[in-house]
Amino acid sequence: MWVLEPLARSPGDGNSRENSPFINHVDVEPENCFEGKNMALFEEEMDSNPMVSSLLNKLANYTNLSQGVVEHEEDEDSKRREVKSPRMGTFIGVYLPCLQNILGVILFLRLTWIVGAAGVLESFLIVSMCCTCTMLTAISMSAIATNGVVPAGGSYYMISRSLGPEFGGAVGLCFYLGTTFAGAMYILGTIEIFLTYISPSAAIIQAETVGDEAVAMLHNMRVYGTCTLVLMAMVVFVGVKYVNKLALVFLACVVLSILAIYAGVIKTAFDPPDIPVCLLGNRTLSRRGFDVCAKVHIVNNSTMPTALWGLFCNSSMPNATCDEYFAQNNVTEIQGIPGVASGVLLDNLWSSYADKGAFVERKGTPSVPVPEENRASGLPYVLTDIMTYFTMLVGIYFPSVTGIMAGSNRSGDLRDAQKSIPTGTILAIVTTSFIYLSCIVLFGACIEGVILRDKFGEALQGKLVIGMLAWPSPWVIVIGSFFSTCGAGLQSLTGAPRLLQAIARDGIVPFLQVFGHGKANGEPTWALLLTALICETGILIASLDSVAPILSMFFLMCYMFVNLACAVQTLLRTPNWRPRFKYYHWALSFLGMSLCLALMFICSWYYALFAMLIAGCIYKYIEYRGAEKEWGDGIRGLSLNAARFALLRVEHGPPHTKNWRPQVLVMLSLDEEQCVKHPRLLSLTTQLKAGKGLTIVGSVLEGTYLDKHSEAQRAEENIRALMSAEKTKGFCQLVVSSNLRDGMSHLIQSAGLGGMKHNTVLMAWPESWKREDNTFSWKNFVETVRDTTAAQQALLVAKNVDLFPQNQERFSDGDIDVWWVVHDGGLLMLLPFLLRQHKVWRKCRMRIFTVAQVDDNSIQMKKDLQVFLYHLRISAQVEVVEMGENDISAFTYEKTLMMEQRSQMLRQMQLSKTEREREAQLIHDRNTASHSVVATRTQAPPTPDKVQMTWTKEKLAAEKFKNKEPGASGFKDLFSLKPEWGSLNQSNVRRMHTAVKLNGVVLSRSRGAQLVLLNMPGPPKNRQGDENCILSVCRLRGWVKAVPVGTCLASLPLLTGSQGLGDGSSGARSEAHGAWGWGRSGGQPGPSARKAGSGGRFPANGSWLVLGRWQR
Repeated sequence: MWVLEPLARSPGDGNSRENSPFINHVDVEPENCFEGKNMALFEEEMDSNPMVSSLLNKLANYTNLSQGVVEHEEDEDSKRREVKSPRMGTFIGVYLPCLQNILGVILFLRLTWIVGAAGVLESFLIVSMCCTCTMLTAISMSAIATNGVVPAGGSYYMISRSLGPEFGGAVGLCFYLGTTFAGAMYILGTIEIFLTYISPSAAIIQAETVGDEAVAMLHNMRVYGTCTLVLMAMVVFVGVKYVNKLALVFLACVVLSILAIYAGVIKTAFDPPDIPVCLLGNRTLSRRGFDVCAKVHIVNNSTMPTALWGLFCNSSMPNATCDEYFAQNNVTEIQGIPGVASGVLLDNLWSSYADKGAFVERKGTPSVPVPEENRASGLPYVLTDIMTYFTMLVGIYFPSVTGIMAGSNRSGDLRDAQKSIPTGTILAIVTTSFIYLSCIVLFGACIEGVILRDKFGEALQGKLVIGMLAWPSPWVIVIGSFFSTCGAGLQSLTGAPRLLQAIARDGIVPFLQVFGHGKANGEPTWALLLTALICETGILIASLDSVAPILSMFFLMCYMFVNLACAVQTLLRTPNWRPRFKYYHWALSFLGMSLCLALMFICSWYYALFAMLIAGCIYKYIEYRGAEKEWGDGIRGLSLNAARFALLRVEHGPPHTKNWRPQVLVMLSLDEEQCVKHPRLLSLTTQLKAGKGLTIVGSVLEGTYLDKHSEAQRAEENIRALMSAEKTKGFCQLVVSSNLRDGMSHLIQSAGLGGMKHNTVLMAWPESWKREDNTFSWKNFVETVRDTTAAQQALLVAKNVDLFPQNQERFSDGDIDVWWVVHDGGLLMLLPFLLRQHKVWRKCRMRIFTVAQVDDNSIQMKKDLQVFLYHLRISAQVEVVEMGENDISAFTYEKTLMMEQRSQMLRQMQLSKTEREREAQLIHDRNTASHSVVATRTQAPPTPDKVQMTWTKEKLAAEKFKNKEPGASGFKDLFSLKPEWGSLNQSNVRRMHTAVKLNGVVLSRSRGAQLVLLNMPGPPKNRQGDENCILSVCRLRGWVKAVPVGTCLASLPLLTGSQGLGDGSSGARSEAHGAWGWGRSGGQPGPSARKAGSGGRFPANGSWLVLGRWQR
């Protein structure tokens, strides 16, 4: 609690503490003094809330090192060491690691080829797009990283704590896959450097024919790559500290290689290297099979054919048959690296894309064309190995700009992560972007175009192109790039298992939890094994150009969601979003996200769709099976804002008829253990709603909130658990009220929010009204009917709801019968349609019964109803039931007479309302006991199916004294206070007669139905005589016979008669087992009970429905 009050000096201010009469007034033993005695006002709060001084001390000494990351290399018997404060600054901790991860295999092995194929201008565009993407991502990442203490774990923690566990898990796993495939790419780059430029003779598999060199090379890559992967995995398993110690060595190799490139470029300005390239016409020739670039040469004053002649001709003789193109074109030799001042930049500005197997040709060189020939595989031409085009080059190049997360991944080792991560990462991106862009221009200005397009340096006798440019020696680049790719591969195999371990330990993906375990020192052993297996799949692809686009997809997706996280947090303006890094904007984040998405589809649209499919599957899996995590993520805040926006836009009034659907408030009853009494009520809700629309599950606890707080929490947990088990999607709302009646009324009035309010109330039939300890449940039921009517809401009452099918059950056949007595606005027709959408009721047929009176045309009614259903697009069988005006039976008069006599008796006793209700219950108990005695002593003769008696005085006297036994003395007092039969309320008699007739009709027509629906008339407006409701309920224990009738609910006279009420007893005295067998004397079920149901009312007209399932 906070109290805001202006400060004012009291008269006591200024006195010393020692002289104050309220301090140290009582002598206290020193050992009994509590800490913080000068804050005695908050003494009780100190047990649960810490002092500010201790809190500030903990916050100041907070460490962001995650468990399991720090290596434990000390001796086992050493004591637990104290975690030393991280000492790494921006340069060592962020800048250099990002530099090492960004500059890598693509720079040394593919950048010259990209410049040659795409040209300087398009290569500049490719690099600019990729570097812009990473720069915008770095800005967003800096904002997230400086918004509080960054936990060790890098991008996964940023995304998961900003976008929630679903997005965090999906993107985290994609980032893990990208890092793993990056390890495969670095290993393939290492093997390519080794087999192509260091030791070509080390190849294990040799080409059997001349054209199989490429296939043999792929097999060698697979063999050597697998061996290298095993070796690197063993190094990582033995100890990560060795990898970290070698990181500086690998970084030094990268820096020295780049410096050697710039030095070589400067050298070409005044002393270009002598690197001849042999051309036949305009086609580049491979120098692997010859040394002299000429057709013939002079030896001892004689002209002799060269080795090149032997490659194109069938003999070394001058008159030999030679290749036509060789015969008509001259052999020339040019300089491969003419230098910066040569002006070759103008020739390399434009792209030179080619198909697979095309000749690498020099622009501007004269050539004599020849007819299309069969290209002999043995001719020493330099051919393109893959088809080149702009989007493919983007996919191959993008991995060279990844690695910007290296600084955030080391956040636990930084002295000031909030300062170092933005500065170091952005400086590293600026540095590497300058290196890449300058290299593109310098390569285009120094190197001949055919050499740039020569991917493997075949025209240079198999030497690395960028190495030939470097100074002082090509081996500086070769050795430097070799160790650089080795180090990058080790870093990937080190970081990927830890990322997987972090995801597994969060518990958001259940099947990955096994990978959260590792060695005693926290090393992720199992995660390393899985990483090695996934990395092996990339190595089996064996092509660097094929693996690069795959990891580009995963990295781009990760960067896209980093930008999304920043944009969402910025737009939501949550109070917790206060980054120290101020140079960000939601528009920049949105631009970065859009650029990442565009680059994904530019690189490869099918790879992009596949990566998004993987992420989507992981997202849905985590949403369905993952653990519930509350990380205060932005998606939750975005959902709240969207919900608020939608609620404000939803009209407060009733929706249009086209948009109307039942928005259900389910009223549950709880037992003493706060468990749900009727769980099938939620099953019915799920079948009715199928996850659509609004569902509110409510319940009421009697008592005060302060006393019932813990019980309310336990009850809410039980309800939520049941909702989860029944797959009921909705909200839980529990109310603690002084009595059940007020609580239900409060729920009906206040459940929901704004336009998202319920329009239908679903509840179970009050089966416990006949229990002595629950005397007034019938009263709550009657008042609930009135409340829903006043609120213009539909009411569905489920009778025998425990017999309703579960969601796993399936009806293979059966009928859903609808008894359409009065029009209710359409809800009666809508409910069967909604139920049949669910698998439980899908195979059931729909039958509609309507009642025709004497003056109605039954045939025309059936035709009109069929047309009406056709317009409603509802398929159903239509039947019209005729109910004529028959004589009123003796049983109807007796039931009406008994009710009015009881009402008169209670009024004459001059009891209060509560006393009259209690007296009615006592009469019910005595009446039940007397009938039990009568049932055991006498067996009534069977009653015919149809009893129609015209009421006369003689028959009245005969009925009063028929089967009169001593045990039935409880009736004497009732009949002694009798009004004459002629003074009976004839309206009540007619209603009772209608109930008797309709009861028999429903019994005869719908006994075999799987479900029966019946709409009911509204409750009476006159509340006087409510105490008589319990009398009719006690006497009539059938299905709708249990509905209060007579003076209480005179407008609810349905199914209360004796027609068809037999289970071996007479209809008038069978304790009203009911047309559907719901209820028996003593509360036992009837012998042929089948189904119970619920009822509803369209909000416009105040009627309510009954859905029924028979008992069997």
